[in-house]
Amino acid sequence: MSAVDVQAAITAITQAHREEWARVVAALTKRFGDLDIAEEAAAEAFAIAVERWPADGLPPNPGAWLTTAATRKAIDRIRRENKRDDKQREARLVYDDDPLEPVGAVDDERLRLIFTCCHPALAMEARVALTLRMVGGLTVPEIARAFLVSETAMGQRITRAKAKIKAARIPYRVPSAGDLPARVSGVLAVLFLVFNEGYLSTGPDTDPVRHDLTAEAIRLARLIRALLPADGEVVGLLALMLLIEARRTARVSASGELVTLDEQDRGAWDTALVAEGHRLVRERLVAAAAGVAPGRYQILAAINAVHTCAHDVRDTDWSQVVALYDQLVRLDPSPVIALNRAIAVAELDGPEVALATVDRLEGALSGYHAYHATRADLLRRLGRSQLSRAAYDRAIELAGNTAETAYLTRRRDQLG
Repeated sequence: MSAVDVQAAITAITQAHREEWARVVAALTKRFGDLDIAEEAAAEAFAIAVERWPADGLPPNPGAWLTTAATRKAIDRIRRENKRDDKQREARLVYDDDPLEPVGAVDDERLRLIFTCCHPALAMEARVALTLRMVGGLTVPEIARAFLVSETAMGQRITRAKAKIKAARIPYRVPSAGDLPARVSGVLAVLFLVFNEGYLSTGPDTDPVRHDLTAEAIRLARLIRALLPADGEVVGLLALMLLIEARRTARVSASGELVTLDEQDRGAWDTALVAEGHRLVRERLVAAAAGVAPGRYQILAAINAVHTCAHDVRDTDWSQVVALYDQLVRLDPSPVIALNRAIAVAELDGPEVALATVDRLEGALSGYHAYHATRADLLRRLGRSQLSRAAYDRAIELAGNTAETAYLTRRRDQLG
């Protein structure tokens, strides 16, 4: 192959890994019933592709090629281990001549894989790690770096999760109709956790915004939407992520300081992502008009749609934002939602009204940096500089994001 052809092969392998990894792992998990075998065989198949495709040329169907190669590697491993009690089952697996399913037929298997990785029997940190590895195809070092743990610790976390799935006989299936809504919400919670870690990264030695994580969360949300197109909360979460991601390049200044929504250069927002997010929100508004009540992610997406509709912060329809938060509070009366509603109320009814609400949340949110940051800003606007400084100090102490800390420090120092 020429240099151009080699580069084309590398690009094709990268694209295949992004698009086919979950399909290959899902197909092997269905056939062999073992996540370890599926993961290792899939990794070996991609390693073979790296060697073969630049020399032999690109296969006409990369997904089928990878699935076939991975299946052969899985069979080789079973032969080598020779440890299974049921020899007849081993023989059936090894000598199974049934044709492989077309790549497009394994979408249900990918959905099963997602629900297995996000099973509620696993701790949330294990669900996140396993989903990024088995569904997202991220390597153990990549996941370890994302969540600020050692590669050894992350590897052990993933290994323990797979062992628990095997020991607890967690079924490899899509939940029943009765269980599906609760289980989908668990999957979405995993994806939103991944997205939030990218959107507002924690730790002193990480970038304040991790595009790799936000992009991966969006990619997986798109996958789930393709598999569950009628689920409104899936659409809502995807819209929410897109509208937040659209503002990413405007969120941190050249000096590494957080730029709040009211100070962002709105011309720097990604208009394509904003348009897609708005389209999805409108789709759910049509459903709501037909009597389908919106869920938490749909309302949050609608709030972000209002913000991104305004060409200038002064054009923001704060009454609509507060009305949406009123809906959300009825659905999720958590202290954090109440805090975010109070921020909107401050724009509509003034900082003193909002401060009264915020002060009532102290017991529930005393360890939450955003509570103290919000209170500091309201006190600053009311001219209570000494109390504002103390609140900024506490917010800085609790904040884990470098850009946010820089912003809060500047605001505190501006008090004089």
